Amino acid sequence: MASAFEVLAEPRRREILDLLRAGERPVGYLVDRLRLSQPAVSKHLKVLREAGLVEVRHDAQRRWYRLRPGPLAEIDAWLDPYRRHWSERLDALESRLDAMPDEPNTPDP
Repeated sequence: MASAFEVLAEPRRREILDLLRAGERPVGYLVDRLRLSQPAVSKHLKVLREAGLVEVRHDAQRRWYRLRPGPLAEIDAWLDPYRRHWSERLDALESRLDAMPDEPNTPDP
C-alpha cells in the first residue's frame, strides 16, 4: 500500500480531498467539479480508498465518499518540526522588529 505522501503527490487526489472536506459527496459531484471522466475519478478514489484517506458508502446505485483524516496524521507529524522551526524564526523576527526604533514621520517633499 502506498503511503499518504505518495498518494497525495498527485494533485487531482489532493483536489478530491479538498472537495470532501466539506462533507460526504457522490461520485457525480466529484466528476462535475473536477471536470474529469468518471473512470478517471474512480481510479483516483480507489487509490485514496486503498490508502485509507477516504471511505465509501453505497446508497442504491450511488456511491458516496467521505474524508478519513486519520492517515493525514503521518503528514502532520512529519510537518511538525518544520512548523516549529518557522514559528521560532517568525517569533525571532517579531522580537527584532519590536526592538527597532520607530522611524520619525517625515513630511513629503
